[in-house]
Amino acid sequence: MMAASPSPDDLLRQARSADRAGQAEQAIKAYQALLVIRPHWADGWFNLAQAQWRGRQHEAALDTYLHAIELGLRGPEEAHLNRSVILAQHLQRPDDALLELQAALRLNPQYAPAWLNLGNLHEQCGDRAAARQAYECVLDLVPGHALALSRMPDLQVLTDPDDPLIGQLQQAVSRPEREPADRADLGFGLGKALDSVGRYDEAFEAYRAANLASRASGSAAVTYDRTAHERRVDRLMASFQRPPATVQATPATPIFICGLFRSGSTLVEQMLAAHPQVFAGGELDWLPALADARLGTSQAWSWLQDAGQVAAERSHYQQRAAKLLAPKARLTDKRPDNFLHIGLIQTLFPGARIVHTRRDALDNALSLYFLHLGHDMPYALDLDDIAHWIAQYRRLMRHWHEAYPGCLLDLDYDRLVTEPEPVLRELLAFCDLPWDPACLDFHRRAAVVQTASLWQVRQPLYTRSSGRWRHYAAHLSGLRAALSPTMPP
Repeated sequence: MMAASPSPDDLLRQARSADRAGQAEQAIKAYQALLVIRPHWADGWFNLAQAQWRGRQHEAALDTYLHAIELGLRGPEEAHLNRSVILAQHLQRPDDALLELQAALRLNPQYAPAWLNLGNLHEQCGDRAAARQAYECVLDLVPGHALALSRMPDLQVLTDPDDPLIGQLQQAVSRPEREPADRADLGFGLGKALDSVGRYDEAFEAYRAANLASRASGSAAVTYDRTAHERRVDRLMASFQRPPATVQATPATPIFICGLFRSGSTLVEQMLAAHPQVFAGGELDWLPALADARLGTSQAWSWLQDAGQVAAERSHYQQRAAKLLAPKARLTDKRPDNFLHIGLIQTLFPGARIVHTRRDALDNALSLYFLHLGHDMPYALDLDDIAHWIAQYRRLMRHWHEAYPGCLLDLDYDRLVTEPEPVLRELLAFCDLPWDPACLDFHRRAAVVQTASLWQVRQPLYTRSSGRWRHYAAHLSGLRAALSPTMPP
């Protein structure tokens, strides 16, 4: 006797259960089976698109959202918003993302999330005035909106210690009904504003409170497990010990840029991207996703010894890259935390050129603490945790240099901003690229930048970020002591 086919209610329960468990592939299959039975259910198509997005099926998700809209989806502006995020963040199509946001706002001019994303998109494209106008629309719709208000210090030059924006941020963050997540956003914005006008002690206190609020806004899991991270580093060092294969990098091999967050990686990528033979891939999440999927357990590491599986993963990476690249361009994969995956990079692309950006450890640590990196990087919420993270990073980088000699270039941010041409010549030679003076004029290049350094890399080189920690020396005695064993020679 044949088993009965699952009912629509069963399939819906399966899909929702898989969604809650983070099992995107199972959720996709359940929604697809359900929509065979209920092909005109617009909300179901929207849910399928959400699952496809989480499952990294970006092109499919775009089509599915559009199908949901065509079926008469209630609140279609949300589907347009989601399409814009996929287009901008995952497919690097900012012009198409802009069209989706405009469509959302035509449908619902009061839709604050679309105005917020529009402001963010304008920031990434380098249009301060348009970004500020979009955030002001958010604030008109939702007075005191935390994230919109927190972005304002980046969109204007603050010189007056009593600038009204500072008072506005102070008043907003002190409201007792504020949720911790909002207090975190506002606190980081307030810290930025106070730092800009030289009120350093008050800025440090604002940043300290913001980091505490950010941690309070998360679950119990938003903590940095030092022991677990040490074990992770131990496992990486034990698993990747072989020197690179005799195969050398080819012009089709990506240029990987990594290091600590806030160590100058965006600047390096933008300088390289000004070269006519280079295409900036930005912060691609392909390798971290592969590591999470394939290296999550000790048993999973065996695939690294399987030449067929390694070739398949390499091909998958190259197929994705081909969708981004202009003809004959070299791709940069600038994901700072790929320093964890240098062994994986060298397994997939033997002899790949890896640019390791480094910076004064105190400046780097403070910059991490002053930026709202989010709960995926809980170490950044505490200075002692940052010091531990940096110590483990330096331990791992020493191993990579020993395991893969000649494949890594240490590029010092502080030297780059003071001696740009000789450092840039070394960088281009390391990447097997001819000298091109356009790389020195990187800030003139029209480009979309999606990292926290998006405004800095649109300026000529400057040195004011070097030695910035000295403004905060009174608050850093513990950090200085913790970092001293790991300071670069």
